[in-house]
Amino acid sequence: MRALHGERPEVTPVWFMRQAGRSLPEYRALRTSGTMLEACLDPAMASEITMQPVRRHGVDAAVFFSDIIVPLHLMGIDVEIAPGRGPVFAHPLRTAADISAAVAVDPARIFERGDAVADAVARTTVMLAEEGERRGEPLPLIGFAGAPFTLAAYLVEGGPSKDHLAARRLMLEDPAAWADLTAWLAEVAGTFLALQLEAGASVGQLFDSWVGSLAPDVYRAQVLPASRATLAAARRAAVPEGVDRFGFIHFGVGTGELLADMADTDVEGVGVDHRVPLDEAVRRIGRDVTVQGNLDPAFLFAPEATRTAAVEEVLRAGTAARAHIFNLGHGVPMDADPDAIGAVVRTVHAWRAG
Repeated sequence: MRALHGERPEVTPVWFMRQAGRSLPEYRALRTSGTMLEACLDPAMASEITMQPVRRHGVDAAVFFSDIIVPLHLMGIDVEIAPGRGPVFAHPLRTAADISAAVAVDPARIFERGDAVADAVARTTVMLAEEGERRGEPLPLIGFAGAPFTLAAYLVEGGPSKDHLAARRLMLEDPAAWADLTAWLAEVAGTFLALQLEAGASVGQLFDSWVGSLAPDVYRAQVLPASRATLAAARRAAVPEGVDRFGFIHFGVGTGELLADMADTDVEGVGVDHRVPLDEAVRRIGRDVTVQGNLDPAFLFAPEATRTAAVEEVLRAGTAARAHIFNLGHGVPMDADPDAIGAVVRTVHAWRAG
């Protein structure tokens, strides 16, 4: 949290996107039955899965075990997470009438139906406090939400897409419907972040996984306002508890040309994927924020010496920013060796700026 707010601790903090689950054998042992959505909405299971990588890897923060489509499910939208594919929607939002019907649902329903999420967050913060006492340092919980564009890309397409053409087409064919959809999704995502923060999370990260498919001018005109609204709504929920207790990170994939715009959303940190070195990212951002990232996940499969050199290069590049939170440039691959992940943590914690 000190790093996120601009201090530079002697030891660089580290956590990983998708660190909860996927690559861990203890996760696979726990998830022997049931769907992904059922696991996300089982407080005991979600909190245990969230804690597994904290115990195994010694990372400095936990990221809540959930999925970006959970708030849409809580809103009553018919969606499932298909193994090997991802979110699949029974009724894509293809027309203005589809969108009009969807946005009529009040995002406050997330609070009305989100008891399981709030319970899981509360349980996890208690477990993190206990683990933090053993280590002698606090361990924050990172909550997250999908950004309006990424959620819209799934909703309009009906599932994953390589080019997100359906969403890009809608914003040009029917700008009014697109504006209605993304404004509503900003409320949905902001409410989901607020639910996690009010239940005990310390950080809210906004994931815009697919926004790298957009040109900068299109992003600024058609997407950035909704992302700003999402983070503003979440921050309004957090501020009464004290600004210094919370922080926000904005992350996207393939967003090298968008980094300055993503930082212009009242956030403390900007996540950078592995395509842009951190020192170059700092130059492009051009403002006083903490950077997060950005080891290429492929290095988790490299020989030890190669991996260590890559980690140290990311750490050196991160000194260009006011502070640096080490992470991958995207999520942990599901077939990554947990021992390699742990080795990265040890390398980061042992490194000191020259």
